[in-house]
Amino acid sequence: MDDQNKNLILATALSFLVIMAWFFFFPPPEPVAPPATQPAVSVTEAPAAAPPAVTAGGTAPAVQAVPETARISIDTELITGSISLQGGRIDDLKLKKYPITLDPNSDIVRLLSPVGQTGAYYALYGWAPGGDLAFEDVPGPNTEWTVAAGSTLSLDQPVTLRWDNGKGLIFSRTVEIDKNYMFTVTQAVENAGGSDVTLAPYGIVARHGTPADLQNFFILHEGVVGRVDGTLSEISYSDMANLPPLDREGAQAELTEAATDGWIGFTDKYWMTTLVPEQGKPFTAVVKYVAATDVFQVETRQPVITVAAGSTASSTSRLFAGAKEWETIRAYQNEGGIAGFVDSIDWGWFYFLTKPIFIVLHWLHGLIGNMGLAIIALTFVLKFIVLPLAYKSYVSMARMKELQPELEALKERAGEDRQKLQKEMMQLYKDKKVNPAAGCLPILIQIPIFFSLYKVIFVTIELRHAPFFGWLRDLSAPDPSSIFNLFGLLPWAAPAPGSLLALIFIGVLPILLGITMWLQQKLNPAPTDPAQAMIFAWMPWVFMFMLGGFASGLVVYWIANNTITFVQQYLIMRSHGHKPDIFGNIKSGMNRKKGTIAPETDTKKAPVKK
Repeated sequence: MDDQNKNLILATALSFLVIMAWFFFFPPPEPVAPPATQPAVSVTEAPAAAPPAVTAGGTAPAVQAVPETARISIDTELITGSISLQGGRIDDLKLKKYPITLDPNSDIVRLLSPVGQTGAYYALYGWAPGGDLAFEDVPGPNTEWTVAAGSTLSLDQPVTLRWDNGKGLIFSRTVEIDKNYMFTVTQAVENAGGSDVTLAPYGIVARHGTPADLQNFFILHEGVVGRVDGTLSEISYSDMANLPPLDREGAQAELTEAATDGWIGFTDKYWMTTLVPEQGKPFTAVVKYVAATDVFQVETRQPVITVAAGSTASSTSRLFAGAKEWETIRAYQNEGGIAGFVDSIDWGWFYFLTKPIFIVLHWLHGLIGNMGLAIIALTFVLKFIVLPLAYKSYVSMARMKELQPELEALKERAGEDRQKLQKEMMQLYKDKKVNPAAGCLPILIQIPIFFSLYKVIFVTIELRHAPFFGWLRDLSAPDPSSIFNLFGLLPWAAPAPGSLLALIFIGVLPILLGITMWLQQKLNPAPTDPAQAMIFAWMPWVFMFMLGGFASGLVVYWIANNTITFVQQYLIMRSHGHKPDIFGNIKSGMNRKKGTIAPETDTKKAPVKK
């Protein structure tokens, strides 16, 4: 068997097996239909603070739905929604910048929802009572707040809520919002009584039931994401249901003490709601699941505060509720002092590749203004980086061709003595400084790059609904065109993405992928061995159908990569005196299919006689 062809078959087969394994272990997520109804359920109230002076807590009253009129509006350039005066909950939030679908009439994405609606999801703040205080002495989830200042929460226009417990304590809560997705919540308590009081501020993000759009995709983390003192943690919803019991609160929970900094919240594929306590100070991060009510919850419990009679104390924290835009999150990390905040994006196992690949792609997109062209430009950058390695590989392949007459002579001299043949071949490779395995490298080095780029396209919101040209309006989704309707020429719709028909009746991009792989093969004559020839003949078309359901941005990358590789290999082969006979190789392949065998030709050497 020709060593060069053997290497190419090995590398191609390995790539094939890796992609097959990818499909097996990471099948595309199936859409999940939302439940028909979602009953209102209860949520635990103020968490028990770690110091013994704070009441150990119990189960709080049920969170009740609030009338729509008892609300303060939220309106900024990026978000719209409202704050409920019952509990002072931030529980109604929609993202203006992000439609649900590409339909011009599509509604915008809803992030937070009030209790009583399907998939209730909200942020709640309050105080845990300590000393002689009881739960009714501090504001809780059903406290009726009044508006002390402000009518609509917007940029540079905060709102302040007020509640008097009638026993000498006056609580206030001021909420501010920046130009993006960060709320600042300042809780204050004025002690107008005659004795000192002890209490602890907390923040909660609660989610009733698992999200209706939970994708359950193995490579995508959905659930709790947090960072405490430099350690990142991720906990799925299923793992939350298996947390150890916390008997005193009738829930299952995990508590982590933070010494200096951290944050914790819930992450979806593109969205996140995260509690950010005051950095540089200790706090307790809590992950909790209440099985009786199917409520998932994260908390930040701040240290106990003693408020002397006649004095006031306050506590400030932040709440991120919005889209996981890399630039925005990075600014909160670098300029807002939230350490490691950019790791809330799920970079995956190959984060050391995924992060730089995304950063370069993001920069190219800002420079070019079109994400599809940015992906093509990224392909050139990646090919340039690996060019020295690829050049050595292609040179070695070209030299292998030059050694073919000598290898054939060795085979004739060795006859059936395989050991002698292998020994003399290895000596020949050593003398000529040729690495017979180098032909595998151009394909093998693409595997981690391919998976890292797949991760970037799949999880980063910058690729969501990113258009290219024409019919390619979303590079994070498969090519919507299809042979089924002759790419839109026939008056019926293409098969639904993910269906069996969609896998068979592929679109324009997968076909271009198959053609570029096929042309790349034609730089070399087809193997004389029938088994090898069959593998080479089928491989481009197998890959074409396998990758047809992948994100179109990834297929654009693969097409660009094949095209650049074709040009590189052609030029390197020409520089070593071997002009690829592309049309002759194509004609030879057609003759084989017709049952005739055309002699292998070379521009420098006569055909080898058998």
